Amino acid sequence: MDKRIGNTVINTCSVTHCHSRMPILREEERVLDQHFLHFSYVQGFTPTQSDSALFIQFTTPPHHSFHSLHRWYTHIHSYGAEKLKFPGPKHTSLSFTFNNTKVTIMVNKTTEETGVVAMDSLSLAEKDSGQGQGQAEDIVDPWNVQASSNKGIDYDKLIDRFGSSRIDEALLERFERITGHKPHHFLRRGIFFSHRDMHSILNRVEAGKNFFLYTGRGPSSDAMHLGHLIPFIMTKWLQDVFDVPLVIQLTDDEKYLWKDLKLNNCHKLAYENAKDIIAVGFDVNKTFIFSDLDFVSGEFYKNVLMVQKHVTFNQVKGIFGFDESSNIGKIMFPAVQAAPSFSSSFPLIFGAKKDIPCLIPCAIDQDPYFRMTRDVAPRIGFQKPALIHSTFFPALQGAGSKMSASDETSSIFLTDTPNQVKKKINKYAFSGGRDTLEEHRELGGDCEVDVSYMYLSFFLEDDARLQEIRQEYSSGRMLTGELKAELIKVLQQIVKDHQERRKAVTDEVVKQFMTPRPLNFTGKS
Repeated sequence: MDKRIGNTVINTCSVTHCHSRMPILREEERVLDQHFLHFSYVQGFTPTQSDSALFIQFTTPPHHSFHSLHRWYTHIHSYGAEKLKFPGPKHTSLSFTFNNTKVTIMVNKTTEETGVVAMDSLSLAEKDSGQGQGQAEDIVDPWNVQASSNKGIDYDKLIDRFGSSRIDEALLERFERITGHKPHHFLRRGIFFSHRDMHSILNRVEAGKNFFLYTGRGPSSDAMHLGHLIPFIMTKWLQDVFDVPLVIQLTDDEKYLWKDLKLNNCHKLAYENAKDIIAVGFDVNKTFIFSDLDFVSGEFYKNVLMVQKHVTFNQVKGIFGFDESSNIGKIMFPAVQAAPSFSSSFPLIFGAKKDIPCLIPCAIDQDPYFRMTRDVAPRIGFQKPALIHSTFFPALQGAGSKMSASDETSSIFLTDTPNQVKKKINKYAFSGGRDTLEEHRELGGDCEVDVSYMYLSFFLEDDARLQEIRQEYSSGRMLTGELKAELIKVLQQIVKDHQERRKAVTDEVVKQFMTPRPLNFTGKS
């Protein structure tokens, strides 16, 4: 039947009369795109039967100009046959409203219940790959990262699964045009590979408006390793480029809740880790570092409470996998990590302003916290945080192995001596070289699995030299020992320089960074 919505007539069909899917119309797509600009799913914080029902109504993917709708579609599509098992009741209709325009989509119940269309929507690539048939899958959440192959995590699949957007050449070109700075090599090389709403941050910069940066660290050991530096190196560069304030959260409370550590020890580790973070080179006039155990109170705690009130146990259970054995501290903690996303959590820095958004550089395993934050933010009157996601820094034993701060052989630590760096690389760094010299000369090394090359891609800033090494190693002209020697030289210098800067970080310097105070923030809101 015809249904008038605003000035637009949209064809819809009733459940009883519709025996095949009607195409989702362009005006419907426009309203859906606005919905998914503000929300990750049709309802709530996890995919439900409502998402499955809506997905089934698409005879073709959404128009590419509707970025938010296309992101949602790709994300739901990535679940394959699993989308039929989403929780929640089944609906006969789904309604969406934006700017007084309402779209009601009638669900083809017969098709939705049989699952025929859902199965037909699987691409041949998914079917051929055996998706949903028990093959090994990457595991990525805030507490567990495990790749299913020695090539590491499949980040293309992860983008689809998490529903984020790839940092592409168009975004990098826009970044350089607006800032006048060549993108950091982390961005150029795809180490920071995914984002949420980075374009909105660039829009603010173009309009002469400001934003702030937010990142963090969960202190669980005295010594940080090289992998821990990645988000801080990126954040420091962004602070320099945009000249904006930065807040750094040390989640000592989280580590107490998840680890077998004493509370006082977690607090002590926060201050020790703060010294390594400060040694990266942050501007004390624009940077506030805080321990949750010290700082959570006042306006910050009010924002924590608002998040807690608007997120249910079922929602955090779906996002984080909590169960009946999870202590109640774990269940409430995500709201603590969400609160620094809101400018009003820091009245000494931003006054009473609630409309200053933040950009969060982080590893992609932290994204579940901020998917929750982005969904709840509009409902409590706050700006949604933007994010840029990094890949994972591989363990020495290979990208398929788990790096652990408790395993000294899994990485290079910032306390390692030059000799320790050399021994670890030579002994433990997984090689992409061949079994014999003859094979290596003939076939060349595999840079896709070679840890020494991977580490160089993170820390060797010279693009031309990195490309030269790749060509030499892949052709067999460079041997594994020679590649490792290149890496040892680079890492010994990086660790040495860091240690020298850390020596200059006294307790008084730490106190300056961790004292609540106004920062040099003069930009427009």
